[in-house]
Amino acid sequence: MAVASAGIELLAAELERQGVAAERVEWRPPQPGAEDALGTLALHSDAIARANDEAVERLQDARPLLRGIARAKDVIPDLGDHTLLHAGPPIGWDEMSGPLRGAIIGAALYEGLAYSAEDAWRKAESGKFEFAPCHERGAVGPMAGVVSASMPVWIVENEVHGNRAHCTLNEGLGKVLRYGAYDREVLERLGWMSDVLAPVLTEALATLEQPIDLRAMIAQAIQMGDECHNRNRAATSLFLRELAPAMLSVERPSTDVAAAARFIAGNDHFFLNLSMPAAKAAADAAAGVEGSSVVTAMARNGTRFGIRLSGTGSRWFTGPAGTVDGLYLPGYGARDANPDIGDSTITETVGLGGFAMAAAPAIVEFVGGRPADALSTTEEMYEITWAESSAFRVPALGFRGTPTGIDSREVLHTGILPAVNTGIAHREPGIGQIGAGLVEPPLEAFVAAATHLAETLGGAR
Repeated sequence: MAVASAGIELLAAELERQGVAAERVEWRPPQPGAEDALGTLALHSDAIARANDEAVERLQDARPLLRGIARAKDVIPDLGDHTLLHAGPPIGWDEMSGPLRGAIIGAALYEGLAYSAEDAWRKAESGKFEFAPCHERGAVGPMAGVVSASMPVWIVENEVHGNRAHCTLNEGLGKVLRYGAYDREVLERLGWMSDVLAPVLTEALATLEQPIDLRAMIAQAIQMGDECHNRNRAATSLFLRELAPAMLSVERPSTDVAAAARFIAGNDHFFLNLSMPAAKAAADAAAGVEGSSVVTAMARNGTRFGIRLSGTGSRWFTGPAGTVDGLYLPGYGARDANPDIGDSTITETVGLGGFAMAAAPAIVEFVGGRPADALSTTEEMYEITWAESSAFRVPALGFRGTPTGIDSREVLHTGILPAVNTGIAHREPGIGQIGAGLVEPPLEAFVAAATHLAETLGGAR
C-alpha cells in the first residue's frame, strides 16, 4: 500500500515507521478570497497553459536592442508639453507621495511650466498638468519615474516583435529628481545631461556598426555578479567598455567626452535605466495573449502597487504599496521611509532583480541578509513562474535559467509573493535614498487579477 501525505509530516513519518510507503506532496490551501476564481480557472487549465506557453515564448524570444537617444516627446506617443509621466499605476495629485510630488515639481521647473516650487504645486493641484503612468506610454521610470517632454530618453527596440520602450538616463545617487529633489543642483544636472551627456552618447551610438544587444549584455552581467535591478556594476562596466572607443571618435569637445565617461564610470546604477526598458520591451511582447495568467507588469507609485496580466490587457490590479524591509543609511529608519515606489520591478517581471539574486550574492550587502538568502530567494521563485529563462543563467545554480513568467495563479495557490529588491526613498521630497531592502507586493492585487481573468474566461464558456 502507498499513501500520499499532503502537508502532514507527522502522519507521513508514522506511516513510514510502520513500513508503509508515503509520498510527500506539497499542498497549501488557496489564499482567502481566491477560491472561486481559482476554481473557475482550473476549468480552463488547458487553455491557460497554451496561452501561457505563447506569452512566455514571446517574452523569451524578445531581443531588445539599443537604438539611440531622443527627446521624450519625439518618440513617446501623445506626450504633450503639459503631460508628466510617472511610475506605477494611475494616480492623482491628491494621493501622490512626497517623492512623486517632488519629482513632479522638479519636472515642471525643468520644463519651464512653473516659475517656482509653489507655483508648480498650485498648478498641479488645480489640474494644469496631465498625469499618466509611464507604462501606458511605452516607458518606464525608476523610483518616482517622472518623464517630461524635453527629457532625453533611451530608445530600446525589440527587434523580434517591433515594439519599443523608453526610459530617461540615470542621474546617479544623492539628490536626484527620481527621489523627489528639485533644487538648483538637480536642475543643473538635468540640463547638463540633456545638453552634454545625451549628445555625446547619441553620436557614439550612431558610430557603432550595429546596435547594442541589451539581452546579451544583461546575460553576461548576470554571470558576472549582477541581478540588474539593484546591482548593475558589471552591466555598467560592460556598457562603458562597449561604448568608450566610439565616444573617442565623436565630434564633440574633449572635455564633454571626458565628463560623460567620468559620469558613467562613477555611477554603478547607470545601466539600470537600460535594463528597465529592455525588460519592458520583452514584457510588452508577452502582453495581450487571451487567457494567459502571466504577469506582464509590476509597478509602484509610492501609494499603490499595481500588476497587469497578459490575458487582461492594459487593466491594472492594485493594492497598497508596502514598506521595504532592509538596511537604512545612518540616521534613518522605517519611520522615514516612503512606501515602495518605482517601475523598476519590471526587471523582476522578466526574471531579473529579486528573481536573479542567486547570481548576485553580494547584493545582500545592499539589501540585507546572507548570501544563502540570495540563493533561496531565487529557488523559491521557481514555484510561482511558468518557465526558466533561456538567456539569463545563474552559475551558482548550475547555469539554470532564472525563474521567468510569474503565474498569478501560482502566487495564490502557494501564497508565495514575487521577491522584489529595491531602494528606499525618504517620505519627504528632496532627501533622496535612505536605504535598500526587500518588499512584497500586496496579495490583493493578485486576487483581483485572478478574479477578473476568471470572470473573463467564465463568460467565454
